Amino acid sequence: MSERRVVFLERQMYRRHRLVDAIRILPFLGLILWMLPLTWEREGSEAISTASAAVFIFLVWIVLILLVAVSAAMLGRGRNSDTSNDGQRPEEH
Repeated sequence: MSERRVVFLERQMYRRHRLVDAIRILPFLGLILWMLPLTWEREGSEAISTASAAVFIFLVWIVLILLVAVSAAMLGRGRNSDTSNDGQRPEEH
C-alpha cells in the first residue's frame, strides 16, 4: 500500500484559494441573474414591467461590481501581508 500524502495549507492560503474560487463563480452568477427577467411573466395581471426588469438588471450589475471590488481588496490585503517581510517568505513555525 502507498502512503497517503497529507496536503496542508496555511489558513490564510486556504482562505485565499476559496476567495479566488468565489471570484471565478461571479461571472456565472451574474449571467444567471441577468437572465432571470426572461423568465418573468410578461402578460396578464401578474406581469412585471420592462422598467422593473431594467432596474433589476442594473442592481445586479452594481452588486457584482461591489462584490468584485470587495474581493479584489481582500486579495490585495492578503498579498500585502505575505510580503511584509521585505519580500521574503513568511517564517515557518
